[in-house]
Amino acid sequence: MDMDGSRQQQRRRGSPPEASGRPRTVPIAAPEGFWCCPSPAALHKSLLKNPHHHPHAKHAPAPPTHKTPSAPPSRAPSVQTAPSVTDDPAPAVTDDQQHHNHSQATTEAPAPAGGQQEPPQQQHKVCVGFGRPETSDLTVMLYGKEGIVVRMSVHRDVLSQSSAFFAQRLAAAGNPAPAPPPCVEIHDCDDAEIYVETVGLMYCDEAKHRLLLKQSVPRVLRIMKAADALGFHACVTSCLHYLEAVPWDSDEEERSVVSSVRRLQSRDKDDGCNYYGGVVTPLLKRIASDDCLRPPSDTFASITEMVLTSTDDRGRREMKALVLNLLKDSTRSHGVGVTGGDGSPPDVISSAETLYGSCRGCLDRLRELFAEASSSEPDYYCPAVVTRRIALETDNILWLVEMLMLASQRAGDGFVALWSGQAELAASHARVPAPSRHAVSRVTARLFVGVGRGELLPPRDARLRLLQVWLHPLIDDYAWLQRCGGSRPSSASFDRRLVEDGIGQTILTLPLEDQRSILLAWFGRFLKLGDDCPNLQRAFEVWWRRTFVRPYVLRQPDSDAGDVSPAP
Repeated sequence: MDMDGSRQQQRRRGSPPEASGRPRTVPIAAPEGFWCCPSPAALHKSLLKNPHHHPHAKHAPAPPTHKTPSAPPSRAPSVQTAPSVTDDPAPAVTDDQQHHNHSQATTEAPAPAGGQQEPPQQQHKVCVGFGRPETSDLTVMLYGKEGIVVRMSVHRDVLSQSSAFFAQRLAAAGNPAPAPPPCVEIHDCDDAEIYVETVGLMYCDEAKHRLLLKQSVPRVLRIMKAADALGFHACVTSCLHYLEAVPWDSDEEERSVVSSVRRLQSRDKDDGCNYYGGVVTPLLKRIASDDCLRPPSDTFASITEMVLTSTDDRGRREMKALVLNLLKDSTRSHGVGVTGGDGSPPDVISSAETLYGSCRGCLDRLRELFAEASSSEPDYYCPAVVTRRIALETDNILWLVEMLMLASQRAGDGFVALWSGQAELAASHARVPAPSRHAVSRVTARLFVGVGRGELLPPRDARLRLLQVWLHPLIDDYAWLQRCGGSRPSSASFDRRLVEDGIGQTILTLPLEDQRSILLAWFGRFLKLGDDCPNLQRAFEVWWRRTFVRPYVLRQPDSDAGDVSPAP
């Protein structure tokens, strides 16, 4: 409530509320004189500014103040423990005496239930009070941190009906008429502000609870924690309804909500009751599904199929990037590297066969397109629609390859074997005009880069077949790959140095005889094509040293193979 507006309303009223019956509620649904409790910092400030509240004050205490200035609510999270309480009936006194007695009583720790004496506690001073003692029949004292005390003048029947905690304590204390109003003390309260607001919510019905809880999610979690500690089940239910409907702004906020709700659910189960089951279950369904008939891999397969069959270029590019980035985040959070801590991939891409099936579908369509493009005269030029479809299927294969490499290294290695076995597709490659076919060589280039970086570790036979089947088509398309690198659907550019290093490293992983045959064939092509051919001079130098320099050094009588280093 706005404090200035509260003062003006009280001035206009000019008289206290009626002595009998429940006081009229104010916008925060609390009895007359209640408002949102200031933050702990504001309570300290109030204590320092009021001399009659200071520990060293010499004069007599002033009458209780019922109009305490309000400060902005504290945003600190609630860390209060389950409240401990002492019921201490007080003799009938005037308002001034009651305030003075409460100030003195806080200097001595009351004995807990059971008669055991608590260790000495620090002195407390009443910093702020709420409610009107002349119309209440119960006093609640909140003892907070650093000597902060809040005194609330409330109504016994309201708190007993709303809170299981107060009902139990007041029933244990006993209050036969005409005994004086009891005093309930709550110790170790680290969130007095929220406790005061929660007690105020006991004066309104469930509909108003939902209206009042239209606040931030962190504050509602604090209210729910205080209400749960007080056994205020209606308020906890309202908090759960609010959390179920409101958006959660961040991952941290989501974790806080889920942690609080699961704690309620676990304690509910341990106690053998079901206070919140009907609300907790719908709330948790926001983050977890109980549909066991539809595993995550099926959902992922549906997403993959929708992307592959998309007809809009921009939408397809953006969704490919989105799905790929999400999968990268999933693999990072699942464990170290591309697999989980136990070597298994995340559930969403655990079935590589789903992705292999999509790859085979793309390869089948590529074969059909190559057959269509090569079925006419040698000077036949492919229609633009065929060229575009070839580029699209190639881009789809590259996207699937990236996901296979994220799924597991073994899945990526399997695609190397699959691609190196496409001899028929490679044979028809030469019959398709270069402007239409060159996009397919991007797949070969990506696999060479993966092997050269150690991202892919296919067996030796697969590496050899990859070079024998696809290196010559790649050389044929190399000029077009450099010239038209930016005209394809993918946003990635063609990195000549990276591709050439990948090809060279792949060649050098083979036996020396295979290195010789492949590099000599490249040597002849490079002499004819020059810059339109990959430059594999670094790999050729390494092969040369292995072939001509190292054997000569090893034949020296005093040489040590371990000390031989390649020539610069």
